[in-house]
Amino acid sequence: MRILICGAGAMGSLFGGLLHRAGEELWLLSHWAEHVARIRSEGLTLHQLDGTTLRLNIPILDYNDPLPREIDLAFISVKSADTDDAATQAHAALAAHGVAITMQNGLGNRERLARVVGERRALLGVTSHGATLLGPGEVRHAGSGHTAIAAQPDGVWARRIAALLTAAGIESEVEQEIAPLLWNKLLVNIGINALTAILDLPNGALLTTEARRALLRDAVEEGAAVARAKGIAIAPNPVARTEAVARATAHNVSSMRADVQRGVATEIDVINGAIVREGAALAIPTPVNAMLTRLVQAKGE
Repeated sequence: MRILICGAGAMGSLFGGLLHRAGEELWLLSHWAEHVARIRSEGLTLHQLDGTTLRLNIPILDYNDPLPREIDLAFISVKSADTDDAATQAHAALAAHGVAITMQNGLGNRERLARVVGERRALLGVTSHGATLLGPGEVRHAGSGHTAIAAQPDGVWARRIAALLTAAGIESEVEQEIAPLLWNKLLVNIGINALTAILDLPNGALLTTEARRALLRDAVEEGAAVARAKGIAIAPNPVARTEAVARATAHNVSSMRADVQRGVATEIDVINGAIVREGAALAIPTPVNAMLTRLVQAKGE
């Protein structure tokens, strides 16, 4: 299969590396000049979960290079602020039968993708795998987890993608109802990402004081109230689930904290900000998420 990874950050590099290792014909696409240069000169260094390290010679393009054509599958792996741009690149590269899939954080990315590539060609996935960029050309597989592909709008392609990922070592399945999975992941993100970015702490440090745990709890409970009001069957005990993730990833730097440290745009608008918007539409107060959103936005100004 001919695959284009639009966005070679942590998750894009991880998925691209694993798919390339599995023998797929694949290109990475990245804005990050140092990342492009390092992969072209030395290959992509992938630190695997079992402690081994791979050096993979993957083709990588920057945005001045001509795109490959007749792409079967495009992964949208950019930050949410760049979704429209990545969708445009994917649309230009896709074959007539090709599709694009987003597994990005937050809400609304699949809808934005569909506006560019078409409703029938925009797929949605959810993954709990974790990845950390250690520097240009170097990524660490930070954790495994459940990966699911939505059966709608194209069940045939959903099954093909799930089989493709499973063969590459990312065990995946097709889900008829993916909204609960999307919201379960969102609830974890709203409890961890903004707080670690604001407080400049690793994930596990959110559990070391009652004040931090209270903020995590309040943010997640607001999000859970919104989800239930929308009729989404989220998993029980979302606060406990979020705390468990923070504990299991105690030393990790969250993606939002890393973005703040690098001085680049965060995904706050599609994570905590999405809870605020969804809550407002349902007349459900979300003051903690509103404050967390404003504080992260203020750090970026």
